[in-house]
Amino acid sequence: MQLHNLSIKNRREKRVARGGKRGTTSGRGQKGQKSRSGHRIRPAQRDLLIRIPKLRGYRNKPKSMFNLVLKLSDLEKINADVIDKASLKAHFGNEFRDEIKILSGGELKKPIKIDGIKISKSAKEKIEKAGGSVK
Repeated sequence: MQLHNLSIKNRREKRVARGGKRGTTSGRGQKGQKSRSGHRIRPAQRDLLIRIPKLRGYRNKPKSMFNLVLKLSDLEKINADVIDKASLKAHFGNEFRDEIKILSGGELKKPIKIDGIKISKSAKEKIEKAGGSVK
């Protein structure tokens, strides 16, 4: 075995950016995070968390799509031949915008005609069973 056959196992990394033969920046380029000593690039997950809105959880979910949700038992109280948005605004006031939906809560005893309002399948079946109609 000769000297040129020996391999150095514990070779230290070059200490960069401390002057010497490489010049002032010593191979680190110029300004920026990567040129500083002790630089540590933030993980991408942290940046994603910062972009997500702060208020999360079940309390801060978006509100319902419909401003006014009515049950069939509420419709019996309205005295009108045809129930549409105008008759609902006359009965309930201007508390809601245009989003209205009728659900199948309660029972119907009188026939009702409904025009231009979203309605669930089960509510439609109950209205038709009571002798009413849905447009």
